[in-house]
Amino acid sequence: MSTHSNNSNGFEETVIAIILGLMTMITFVNVVLRYVFNSSLIWGLEVTLILFAWLVLLGVSYGVKVTAHLGVDALTNLLPEGPRRVLALIAAAICIIYTFLLLKGAWDYWAPYAALDRTSGRWFPTGFEQTRDQAWYITDQVPMPDFLRFLEGWINQGETYDKLPRVIPYAVLPFGVALLLFRFIQATIRIWRGQQDSLIVSHEVEDDIEQLQDKPEEA
Repeated sequence: MSTHSNNSNGFEETVIAIILGLMTMITFVNVVLRYVFNSSLIWGLEVTLILFAWLVLLGVSYGVKVTAHLGVDALTNLLPEGPRRVLALIAAAICIIYTFLLLKGAWDYWAPYAALDRTSGRWFPTGFEQTRDQAWYITDQVPMPDFLRFLEGWINQGETYDKLPRVIPYAVLPFGVALLLFRFIQATIRIWRGQQDSLIVSHEVEDDIEQLQDKPEEA
């Protein structure tokens, strides 16, 4: 059984709550502007899509952290505790390897937008290779905030951005996957220590739901 404290979930919970709040606020304002004032935030939909992408990628790591992902454990539950723990560790190791491969791909996709180099090597990074600069790529409609103007000198050779550069929204790729890798490592350590028995949601939740369904309704 997982025994890690819910108090340690503050980072993901806070960021996810902020993202949901921003998505709701932008959508609400756009609806009011459209139907009441016959206007709209031209960048509203694009920002909402960006926030949704951040929400999904951060939500994946949060699901690993709180053991909320669904899975099939009908066979592993038939095994004794020892073999079941070994299989859980093997599954965790596979997840770590897979996420590391995702991290390489995420970095290689994002790096050109930050005027950085991709990694060399097909599967695992063996170094860095010279990469065509794509820092000048911008979003379609999102305006450039003044507090991010320093990026013009850092990565865009001093050229002015008239829209938000893609390096900002795409940053969730390496960040989100790195966080996912970290959460898988944490989960593996908890399984090794016996604080958690799998990477997926426990059947205790299903048992609780069945008990509630079987409980007679109060008059």
